[in-house]
Amino acid sequence: MTSAWKRITLVQLSPSQWRGASWLYHLVGSLKDWHSASWLLQWAEPLGAALVCVVLALSPFVSTSLIGILLAACAGYWLLLTLSEQDWACITPIHLLVLLYWGIATVAVAFSPVKAAAFEGWIKLTLYLVMFALMARVLRSSRLTSLIVSVYLLVALVVSVYGVRQQLSGVEQLATWNDPLSDLAGTTRVYSYLGNPNLLASYLLPAIALSAAALFVWQGWLQKTLAMTMLLVNTACLYYTQSRGGWIGVMVLSLVFLLLLYYWYKDSLPPFWQKWLLPIVLGTLAAFLLIAMMFVDPLRIRVMSIFAGREDSSNNFRMNVWGSVIKMIKAYPIIGIGPGNEAFNKVYPLFMHPKYSALSAYSIFLETTVETGVIGFTCFLWLLVVTINQGVRQIKDLRQQANLQGFWLIAAVATMAGMLAHGCVDTVWYRPQISTLWWLMLALIASRYQGVFSPNKKADQAYSTAQ
Repeated sequence: MTSAWKRITLVQLSPSQWRGASWLYHLVGSLKDWHSASWLLQWAEPLGAALVCVVLALSPFVSTSLIGILLAACAGYWLLLTLSEQDWACITPIHLLVLLYWGIATVAVAFSPVKAAAFEGWIKLTLYLVMFALMARVLRSSRLTSLIVSVYLLVALVVSVYGVRQQLSGVEQLATWNDPLSDLAGTTRVYSYLGNPNLLASYLLPAIALSAAALFVWQGWLQKTLAMTMLLVNTACLYYTQSRGGWIGVMVLSLVFLLLLYYWYKDSLPPFWQKWLLPIVLGTLAAFLLIAMMFVDPLRIRVMSIFAGREDSSNNFRMNVWGSVIKMIKAYPIIGIGPGNEAFNKVYPLFMHPKYSALSAYSIFLETTVETGVIGFTCFLWLLVVTINQGVRQIKDLRQQANLQGFWLIAAVATMAGMLAHGCVDTVWYRPQISTLWWLMLALIASRYQGVFSPNKKADQAYSTAQ
């Protein structure tokens, strides 16, 4: 059983085996002579980190078209580095599965009933995946990891503060986001700079996890106070979105974060706390939520609407969309209709229930299946299993080294769980503000793969421990 699990999770796979058999690998280093003579590329990783920071800093405030241009710039820079260097040590099993998924999506475009629309989605997917490759490269450095995470957290704090201000001052609702027949029909749902409460909730999930991790990584009372402020403001803003999917996501995120945090400190605890700390903490949180639901009417009404079935208009809408999407999957079961919401918007009207038009499947799992079929969905699940397994293994290794960078991995694994939970009932990953964060989490884990973490490993480990 253990041997089978290692094969499934690619633990024993050596990327050098793949490189030796890959014709693509022969393209790597074709511009190495130019690289060695270039002064600018002596700063390859910091320049890559700067590009990533620009994307994360601007994404909540600018149009998706401008974000696409920035992603294209990142893709061009990654290609330049790949062709000018022979070091492909950063290739991991996660990279190989990402490449496999991209290959499946490419085949899906070829067989798509709406090839032009699917090709547009394929271009966007390619940009996200190349962004992942660039981030996985630059995040090998602890210093650059701290820089990129800090930039995102500071930007997320600005977004959250504006969202809280909307709650306090009131803001015009841009759509009918609440059930018109609900007691909360006229209440405010904040959306900050992102224009949609569900989108804002998904954007804040990584911010909550990373700000919680910063409490342990950042040293000094000023930094810890900033991290605690970020955690409280981000959590408050997510609550004010009244996004039920976001609430589910943050609950799953918190549970996974606490479990991994308990694992990190378990051996240093007295025997009593090793046995009872986790039940006490989880029981206290459950009691707090129960009391909050009893005395906070908006919270109770929104939570109970989750279980209202078709009696809630939002639930009924999603159920009708899911039914139509399942029909689409049955019509294109093997390789799907091709990636992207443009392809979905072309095909969905042929299967939809009358009066239930939709821009997406409202479930990332259904969306993946309808885009790339059972083959792509299986690859997606395989990627999740391998990534989370690698994350847990690397947390174990960093824990043994007392390397505080392990807390970023705890946040990354917890964020993945939270975003997947939210993704069960929403499809917000089409938006680049969210997709870039999802791939940032995977890149954090891939960057810590054994043998690739930190080009200047000794210096970075010293830096991490000193923090």
